[in-house]
Amino acid sequence: MSSKNATSEVVSVDEQAFENTDEAAVDEAGFEVVEETLEFQATVQMEVQAKVDANHPDGMVDTSDERIYGATLEQEERIRAREAELERISAQAELGTQDGREKRTRDIAAKRSVERRAEFQKRAASVNPWADPEREDPRGELMQSELAAVNKQSKRLAEKLDGWSRAAISRRLSEAIVSGKDMTSAVVGLFEELETAPGQVVPIGKLEDVNRKEVSIEGRIEVLWESNSPAIAQVGLIEDESGQTKVTIWEKSNASWVEEGEQVRIHGAARNWYNGRVSVAVTGWSTIMFPERGRWWE
Repeated sequence: MSSKNATSEVVSVDEQAFENTDEAAVDEAGFEVVEETLEFQATVQMEVQAKVDANHPDGMVDTSDERIYGATLEQEERIRAREAELERISAQAELGTQDGREKRTRDIAAKRSVERRAEFQKRAASVNPWADPEREDPRGELMQSELAAVNKQSKRLAEKLDGWSRAAISRRLSEAIVSGKDMTSAVVGLFEELETAPGQVVPIGKLEDVNRKEVSIEGRIEVLWESNSPAIAQVGLIEDESGQTKVTIWEKSNASWVEEGEQVRIHGAARNWYNGRVSVAVTGWSTIMFPERGRWWE
């Protein structure tokens, strides 16, 4: 009785395969078909050996500077790709924000500077018509003989005035001639104006005519005397061909020590008045230069 029940429950292989058809696909031989591709993974021993081989001097076939020593090709490709990506991000950030913003800022500042200059020149033209930027060059209004005389005088003045070009002087002379002045008056007036202009070394005899607080002079130290004030380092007289004046060197100026008979050039000297006479003082904003120092051949 029990044996019959056991036999009736036996199922053949073909029946089992038919019942499991929905569960897994099989091939003609009855083997299960694996749809996924098998993934081969290295064992721990293989990974250790790969690292040893990669770092061994003989394991690197290509030892050129372009290869990364100790890295496999796969690792090297990842490193190169990452470096290239970082360079691209850095370049994009630099060009897109910093340099681009700086360039736009410079362009805007330059444009506004030109606009402000033009606006200022327009206002100045109400006082001096030649300051109008839209007015033609006055040299174009001169006759050929007048232009030749202007060029000749401009060359003479440029040789006497440091820092002024012949072109700038000829334009100023042409403005004066076109305005109605004769050549002699124009030359004398322009020379006196440019001689005491800011940045020029002013003749000591012309200091009274300067309307600035700071001036630059050059001359020879005629005499020095003792000062009664501890705040004064040196005091004396300086003179050139046009005249002489008192010079005071303040202690806090930390200026170089000068000696009698020495040629000096003082930039940024403070112009003062004492007992109705003009004088100069060397302050912390002044600079003393010695044109003759170091001239060993003399």
